[in-house]
Amino acid sequence: MTFPVQVGPSTITINRNDRVVVSQPDGRIDSSAIDGFFARDTRFLSGWELRLNGHRPLLLNAAPIRHFSARHEMTNDTIHDEDGVIERQSLAIRLDRTVAGGVHEDIDIVNYARRSVRLTIEVEMTSDFQDIFEVRSEARVRRGSLQTRWLRSRGELRTRYTNQSFGCELILAVERADSPPQYANGRLIFIATIPPKGVWHTCLKWLPITSPRTDRRPATLPCNAVDISLAPTSGARLPAVRLETPDHTVGRAWDQAVRDLESLRLQGPPSQRGVVIPAAGVPWFVTLFGRDTLTVSLQALGGYPEFAVGALKRLGELQATEDDPERDMEPGKIPHEVRHGELAQLGILPYAPYYGSHDATTLYVIVASELYRWLGDLDLVRTYLPNVEAAMRWVDRWGDGDGDGIQEYRTRSSHGYYNQSWKDAGDAFPAADGTLAPLPLAPCELQGYAYDAKLRLAELYDHLGRTADARRLRREAAELFERFNDLFWWDEEGTYALGLDGQKRQIRSVASNAGHLLESGIVPPERAALVVRRLLEDDMWSGWGIRTLSARHPAYNPFSYHTGSVWPHDNAIIAGGFRRYGHAAAAARIARGMFDAAERLVMQRLPELFAGLSREGASFPVQYLGANVPQAWAASAILKLVAILAGIQATATPEQRRLYVDPVLPEWLPWLRIEDLRVGSGAVTLALRDGSVTVERNTSRYEVVHGSPPDLRDPV
Repeated sequence: MTFPVQVGPSTITINRNDRVVVSQPDGRIDSSAIDGFFARDTRFLSGWELRLNGHRPLLLNAAPIRHFSARHEMTNDTIHDEDGVIERQSLAIRLDRTVAGGVHEDIDIVNYARRSVRLTIEVEMTSDFQDIFEVRSEARVRRGSLQTRWLRSRGELRTRYTNQSFGCELILAVERADSPPQYANGRLIFIATIPPKGVWHTCLKWLPITSPRTDRRPATLPCNAVDISLAPTSGARLPAVRLETPDHTVGRAWDQAVRDLESLRLQGPPSQRGVVIPAAGVPWFVTLFGRDTLTVSLQALGGYPEFAVGALKRLGELQATEDDPERDMEPGKIPHEVRHGELAQLGILPYAPYYGSHDATTLYVIVASELYRWLGDLDLVRTYLPNVEAAMRWVDRWGDGDGDGIQEYRTRSSHGYYNQSWKDAGDAFPAADGTLAPLPLAPCELQGYAYDAKLRLAELYDHLGRTADARRLRREAAELFERFNDLFWWDEEGTYALGLDGQKRQIRSVASNAGHLLESGIVPPERAALVVRRLLEDDMWSGWGIRTLSARHPAYNPFSYHTGSVWPHDNAIIAGGFRRYGHAAAAARIARGMFDAAERLVMQRLPELFAGLSREGASFPVQYLGANVPQAWAASAILKLVAILAGIQATATPEQRRLYVDPVLPEWLPWLRIEDLRVGSGAVTLALRDGSVTVERNTSRYEVVHGSPPDLRDPV
């Protein structure tokens, strides 16, 4: 049984690159809500409303056409002109919006009345230039000044905001209007007489000026270009990876995930054409992140290796070289988040960039290793080896602040994050009694990431002929393995403690973090089965996925961000750990839960997270208010889950490059065909059925092997 459930508010959201429009279904941008036209972390348009003879149109239907465009179909209520009544539903009103460098907007009105109608068409627009952090928190402090000019000869409305060194401007240009525009009382006004079956049209273009270098000419698009596909600015690309399967839910979820990842592509600056990274999510996280960008790069490598290449370059350029406590910045650390709005540029918030993420630095090392395995390009390793080595020095020096061999963090910034692991909500690490665990915190999964990173860098050193360095790192990894398993194992629960608190005591809370340890390989085989079993008990398994925190815990809240909710990417990582330790059926159970959730959601799209409520006979996934949709972690989790079921892993050495395929497909997924899986210098097309693997096409220069690879990360 399927019944599509809306996730998130009933708004229409469209985006391209770092431009986002959030509007009501009737096209209005509600200044009292979180609607708006956003670019580079600033809301350029905070209000938009169309009126005909003083009345709002009536909404008929609205929908996104592509991720960057939407169409709103409307009609009129009963209104009047000089000649009397204009009957209800006698006008067809269409609003089209397409995001390019700015927004191209078309307004079309068709008169189906039996007489000519005279309309006063008003478009009211307001700009508050609010920083995205203040939009999200709904707390606005006006700091600067606004100036608006109407350039009648050019048909342009220009509104500029300035505050000290921060400045931006919105140009609203009228083009191809069937009657001349006027401007008064904050509104563009058109007077139109439309004969029976006649059409009135205008184009409005919104151009955000984000820097003095911004081109002040609006992009030229054809009218009503909602389905036009603009040429990619990142150069030639291979076709998107495709999936065929008899399970329609899996197929649709995959197709939607690919569309979402395409929509979340962020292009590099003009000086870096072809550099692409994934935006974390729409509408709040359309920017470069450390943890998010790297996690998506890992999960989507088989479809989007350019994400990982872009992540290494962009994050490597921003890797810290100095110590700045207010930004939680230390030499070698990978940034958490980069923002470009007023609060960041003026130093009111420390996001230019902010470094309060512990795991991004170890993930940078892991991504460099995994990208080499998938591309086999040792020159790429050499290019980013200085960044990788600086990251490992940070792990050893700053990541372990007290030198006890355990990774921990505490914020040093007055605006910094209390928690700096992936569960970065302020209440994400409760002690057993529900109180907040004191800093510094040592989450269990950070130890696994550090262990994995050391073994992976050792592997790269082997390829580069640096055997002594490789031996040293393997020795350090083995020591961390023993130390971690002595300090973090929680025998009574058969799992690992959530972490260590500021007094080096176990945080005895059962949480999903322990599942990440399985993927890192830091768990002894005899304990892995215990962790799998514990994570699938009823207090952790919701029926849709594994909860972030046990439902038996005093701090459990199914509607919270990190203390009881279900995150698709978290579950995909855990499923990968299950499969690594041979628990294929348990991994398939997680995958089934995620696909069942997708089946019940609009567009078969997984959101950033959803509530941890238990699944019952007639239940469905319940939304978390404020979840990003689409969100790159969630979309890439779909690709990762399919790769786990198919047993796909890549390895590379200077002498040999192999793609291992070891499918263990559950009954509900009897066969798969994966087309244009990206690996090496090309792509592979695979057909998997009944445990067999057929290579239909291979342009990758990788040998395809049916089976599992040796574990190159073994510290022994």
